[in-house]
Amino acid sequence: MKALLIGDVVGRPGRVAIERFVIPLREELGLDFVSANCENVAGGTGVTPTTADELFRAGVDMLTSGNHVWRKKEALELLKLDHRVLRPANYPETAPGSGSTVITTLSGHKVGVLNVQGRVFMDPVTACPFRTAEKELERLRLVTSMIIVDMHAEATSEKVALGWFLDGKVSCVFGTHTHIPTADERILPKGTAFLSDVGMTGPYDSVIGRETPQIVERFLSGIPVKSEVAQGNVQLHALLVDIDPATGKATHVERVRRVLDEAVVDARER
Repeated sequence: MKALLIGDVVGRPGRVAIERFVIPLREELGLDFVSANCENVAGGTGVTPTTADELFRAGVDMLTSGNHVWRKKEALELLKLDHRVLRPANYPETAPGSGSTVITTLSGHKVGVLNVQGRVFMDPVTACPFRTAEKELERLRLVTSMIIVDMHAEATSEKVALGWFLDGKVSCVFGTHTHIPTADERILPKGTAFLSDVGMTGPYDSVIGRETPQIVERFLSGIPVKSEVAQGNVQLHALLVDIDPATGKATHVERVRRVLDEAVVDARER
């Protein structure tokens, strides 16, 4: 079973990259399953039913998220109604939506997906992602041995620790949130694929997807300023994982990068 795991999709530039690349990648790589993190897909912060639908129509099967998923009020109903859109499982049980689910792919594979949020340098502070993962995995493992975990966190140490904690218990642990791709992809000793951060899908001539002058001014002045989604040099970053359906163990892992070969002139939010 081949899975493509896409990091934070940022604004319309990120959605354009998904539209251009995902369906061709499904054919090129023989993909069974594609996920993407949607917490920044609508105007650079949050998700709406319309932007989620754009990603689904472009070939994405499953959407994970993080602490920014609550920024658009429309997301609350979306999380309640669509099991393909997750929020971190370690939010209170009263929060709308779910933090884990099982997806049946067109090829007939059952894939468990778990979304948790880190606590180091994160706001708000949630329940322990380690103990939450343990609890959620008890239920998911009754259905499938192929389980993928999006660890949405700031600190690489916390992401790495969760990878080791879940080694042999899940197929893959990959990090999102920082928008900066890391180069530590590997298969851990007990068969779990790991990467600290997939990186964003969006405009790379930027400060993590935002217009550079605005963010530099914010650091220089210490005063909050409006930060808009940047344009140009749009890239897709993802993690490709091969999983043995019989054991749930990863057999191959590699980073995937695609760059749009032209300026995206229509990438402003509409």
